[in-house]
Amino acid sequence: MKLTIHGAARQVTGSMHLLEVNQYKILIDCGLDYEKDRNVQANEDFPFNPGEIDVVILTHAHIDHSGNLPTLVRMGFNGQILCTPPTAELTELLLMDSVSIFLHKQHKSRKHGRGKHHGSRPQPLYLQKHVMDTVERFVTIGFNRPFRLNGDVELNFIPVGHLLGAAAAVLKINDNGEEKTIAFTGDIGRKNYPVLDDPQTLPPVDYLVTESTYGGRFHSKDKTIEEVLIDTIEKACIKESGRLIIPAFSIGRTQALVYSLNKIFSSGLLPPVKVFVDSPMANASTNVFRKHHALLNTEAQDFYRAKGDEFEFDNLSYVENLKESQQISNYFEPCIIISSAGMLEGGRIQDHLYNNIQNYYCTILFIGYCAKNTLGYRLLRGDPIVHIKDREMSVYATIKKTDLFSAHGDHDDLVNTVKQQPANRLKQVFLVHGETESMQAMADALEQYGYRVILPEKGFTYQL
Repeated sequence: MKLTIHGAARQVTGSMHLLEVNQYKILIDCGLDYEKDRNVQANEDFPFNPGEIDVVILTHAHIDHSGNLPTLVRMGFNGQILCTPPTAELTELLLMDSVSIFLHKQHKSRKHGRGKHHGSRPQPLYLQKHVMDTVERFVTIGFNRPFRLNGDVELNFIPVGHLLGAAAAVLKINDNGEEKTIAFTGDIGRKNYPVLDDPQTLPPVDYLVTESTYGGRFHSKDKTIEEVLIDTIEKACIKESGRLIIPAFSIGRTQALVYSLNKIFSSGLLPPVKVFVDSPMANASTNVFRKHHALLNTEAQDFYRAKGDEFEFDNLSYVENLKESQQISNYFEPCIIISSAGMLEGGRIQDHLYNNIQNYYCTILFIGYCAKNTLGYRLLRGDPIVHIKDREMSVYATIKKTDLFSAHGDHDDLVNTVKQQPANRLKQVFLVHGETESMQAMADALEQYGYRVILPEKGFTYQL
């Protein structure tokens, strides 16, 4: 049995791991690698023949885990893609959005006259047809329901929080008569996160491939999500009668935010304030959350029984079309605008920023990570002038941030996940999906507890 780390090796994106068992090839995740120096077209350069992969296991829907699946299919993969039911539905939404982003970049390149020859323009990595071909390969499996891949391999999905449908893939393998177990965590969530269940304890395994995104970093614990929102809304929308803009990823982050606002306003903790959710994908993904209501946490289920839909309340409007989105700029009462994308690199959020970045009575609250070289990163850095929609604009709006909506477990959460495994039983820990410094901080902590840890580089192979 052989494990090869082909992606998210000493970096955050591009999760992709190959497990070979008696000539049977299993690919765990197939994410887009969009590190800062990597051209998106480089995602076509698979270090293996896609047609030789027998099956793909998808841990969750986020693009850095799922976003290269259509390329894999386009280049010859014709097997099944195994995931949970919510993961299948959310992945389809995200992959369709990726196609839109590819086509937008191509159009923008043509508009600005970049590249006189067709071959020099950025070509879409895949199109809608390839996404539909990919979706047809999804086979869904519920949590904690063992599923046999073949005579030698059994798969079990264990819920890990982080995102609706997200799972660790636990594999029980008959390797020439010897039973071996290995788990791939995907992304690990945090406890007490809005809407989502806490990560479930993993069963004891021989090998563990785990993420390390927040290694060495800790979430704030001095205030609750509700306290931060109340303080911010009270100042921005009530005392100053202004507007609060919250950039939020459409899938996961927006639902957690809307539910938290619902709890605040339905409990009368603040006077009513108009709330706009301006993201077509957020609207669609919220319906997926409603459909899989049974997978939401106990608090959300209790709220539903007591007060109704977690994602609907008075003064909340889901914006349906671009015309309605543009009309928000003519709404002069205090309001909250939730829109995507979270790093401000596209989507309707840019229109709201363009109209409000020079408004002294506007507050922009970041509730997620912003990668370097993004507009969100520049605002958080404190740049006094930023470039928005072909114009240099002074920043007069108030910029705030909180990490309480991060759906990633922090250093303690990650270390405790590994510590659930007996150190004398777990033969090896492989750290992936994190910057080198984060991996090293996590490795140092784990080694103090007696775990054997490897920080694999891309292409690293290990005989299990």
